[in-house]
Amino acid sequence: MNRFSLRTSRPLRQRLLAALCAAALAAPAAPVAVAASNQLPALGDSTGEDFGVGAERKLGDQIMREIRRDPDYADDPILLEYLQGIFQPLVVAARQRGEIGPDLDQRFAWEPFLVRDRSVNAFALPGGYIGVHLGLMGMTATRDELASVLAHELSHITQRHIARSMANNKRQSLIGIAATILGIIAASRSNSMDGAQAIIAGGQAASIQGQLNFSRDMEREADRIGFAVMTTAGFAPGGMAAMFEKLSQSTRLNDYGNFPYLRSHPLNTERIGEARARLGTAAPVAPVSVLEHTAAQARARVLADPRADALRRWQALDNDAGQSTVADKLAAAYESALASSLLRDWQRADASIARAMGLVQGSPRSDARAERAVVLLNVQSLLERGDAVRAEKALKPYANEPSRPVTLFAGRIALAQGGDETALRRVSEDLQTWVSGHPMDAEAWTVLGQVWGRLNQPLRSLRAEAEARYAVGDLPGAVDRLKAGQRMARSGKGVDFIEASVIDARLRDIETQRKAHMAEERQGGG
Repeated sequence: MNRFSLRTSRPLRQRLLAALCAAALAAPAAPVAVAASNQLPALGDSTGEDFGVGAERKLGDQIMREIRRDPDYADDPILLEYLQGIFQPLVVAARQRGEIGPDLDQRFAWEPFLVRDRSVNAFALPGGYIGVHLGLMGMTATRDELASVLAHELSHITQRHIARSMANNKRQSLIGIAATILGIIAASRSNSMDGAQAIIAGGQAASIQGQLNFSRDMEREADRIGFAVMTTAGFAPGGMAAMFEKLSQSTRLNDYGNFPYLRSHPLNTERIGEARARLGTAAPVAPVSVLEHTAAQARARVLADPRADALRRWQALDNDAGQSTVADKLAAAYESALASSLLRDWQRADASIARAMGLVQGSPRSDARAERAVVLLNVQSLLERGDAVRAEKALKPYANEPSRPVTLFAGRIALAQGGDETALRRVSEDLQTWVSGHPMDAEAWTVLGQVWGRLNQPLRSLRAEAEARYAVGDLPGAVDRLKAGQRMARSGKGVDFIEASVIDARLRDIETQRKAHMAEERQGGG
């Protein structure tokens, strides 16, 4: 999940994951058909009926089950919290503007997620999911640039562009569509034209590929609405133009596939000019310190490529005196500290963390949010080396904060410190509160299961393990854990009958879902 590791393998599922954009956002060979007036179809048109809100969410959930099992699904609590902090105001603004109506609001996921990949990319999926590559996060200079990408992708979802593109696929099962999408993705990610042609050779696959492409009209609509959403949310209007210009300048460097966002969202002078023209219509925004974004940007850069040789290059920045601005110095210190921690070079990690802390506390641009980011890095580093006492002391200023990173770190600290039942009960309550609002948080369920085990609550611990498996899409694993709970309950030793009833009900629910998925797979295969 979010523990430090030096994994370098890139399994097939990762190639499926990182290239979802190739199927969902590829630049069209031919524009998707639109109305004769060259206007996009209204949401009430037949396209929405053919591929309705429920079907779109179901397809997105099926694809996400594969994604969550992938080792390059980057469940990093610190970066995800920062990403959510930008994404959620955009969702709120889209609601205020009426882009998200009650039906979409209740039934779509509205969930961004991270992909451990160095390429500059982001993509929308059916059902309200948005993927962001760490490479894109690492190249954005400001939160406003990142917000512009998220707002654009969010607008693809709110305007039902995916449903419009896929409406003609009503004869295909959702499993069949998802499987073909993943096949196209695998071929495109492998950079093998022979493989891509072999998969797309079938008329059915080629049809789906075409239906997933967004037309130029849809791209322009996502630009226009995305700009309005991000400015309504309070982000600087210059963020979109700055991002377009940065990507445009990178076009000539796009020989090795490092900027797939350019291929899936082709930039032309018209779109860039429109982004600049909109600046004159937007209200000015008060400047925001860039240092918190600098810390997130630095973290994304390092985590995007955890190979040992890459980490040593980031670590060497602790000896680089070439940085001129506070932001540049903070980025270098953070990158060196995180790389040193990944390499388990604790002395250098501590020195770089101290340097970063001095920058966010002692400069004229002192920034409380950036200071918190450095503190969380320090806590993570201390926990990884087994120093729970220092980690607890470092986390203390934020101990009552109901955030995901703090809640997870507090749980790990309590586990590492052993037998303090009071501390374990406190963190178990905090974790229960968190998972009640975020039931698909596998990492939180895992920590909660460990805490319940320490508190001698084995049935609850097994249920938490089952929920963690369910959250990553492993339904057989969830069923196995729940059946183990049933066997334990039937043994009759100190049984918690309420918990046993919860396990019985949850098992029935998950087995029903599992049978439905198996039936859909048989239908798709037939």
